[in-house]
Amino acid sequence: MKKALAASALVSCLLLSACGADRQQRIVVGSKNFTEQAILGEMLAQQIEAKTRLKVDRRFYLAGTYICQQAILAGRIDLYVEYTGTALTAVLKQPVASNANQVYEQVKREYSSRFGLEVTEPLGFNNTFAMVIRGEDARRLNLHTLSEAAQYAPHWRAAFGYEFMERPDGYAGLAQTYGLKFGAPPRIMDLGLLYRALIEKQVDIVAGNSTDGLISALDLTILRDDHDYFPPYQAVPIARVETLRRHPEVRGALRELGGQISDDEMRRLNYAVDGEHRDVTQVAEDFLRAKKM
Repeated sequence: MKKALAASALVSCLLLSACGADRQQRIVVGSKNFTEQAILGEMLAQQIEAKTRLKVDRRFYLAGTYICQQAILAGRIDLYVEYTGTALTAVLKQPVASNANQVYEQVKREYSSRFGLEVTEPLGFNNTFAMVIRGEDARRLNLHTLSEAAQYAPHWRAAFGYEFMERPDGYAGLAQTYGLKFGAPPRIMDLGLLYRALIEKQVDIVAGNSTDGLISALDLTILRDDHDYFPPYQAVPIARVETLRRHPEVRGALRELGGQISDDEMRRLNYAVDGEHRDVTQVAEDFLRAKKM
């Protein structure tokens, strides 16, 4: 019995060692739970696979910001794409700021000192929150800005994602800035259902994202944030410093993606998946090939 237990312990030890060694040669890329994040996660994964000898595990659709933050701090993922305004307000709990470069530098500095995470070069586009209404309503009421829309809020039904309701750069501050007073408390809905609820006239205004590909396809209108309430939301890959120290070639692979995706390009990529129902993997691959990455 003692010999059997000893043998079992030895086998377990060897298996654990093997798993540890295998993990050393793998990178785990995560993403939040919406289309754009899956596309960006797939881009990072394919870029690393193409430019290094590392294998990449994909752990996409990890709910929202807080789950991804905890996953990277715990080492369950090595990198994912975050947005600077989200990092500033939701993670670092800092006041909203409007200067894109200053926000980026502050996030980069504090993520390094607080969390041991490296904020790499921005990917090139800014995905800000967008307050969205039906295009027919915007034309009928001649609405272009949030300030103009505020007078109609008491007659509108609103729907937002859970994170938008809870974040410091979300609903509460927006309502205060523009004097928004809806007739009933906003409904909290899954992000994937917001636009459907809007076009089916279950609600009248939702909080989307400025790079959503379905906005123009569904004849929806973004109300301009004329008081500049929302901070900049530059998309930036965030990686564990320990991972980059162990695999410096990953930093080089990520650097090549810097500045490569414009707002319009991100909208087209999102529409390719959400509107044309194309495969995320293929959409990412086609984009990287077109960019000669």
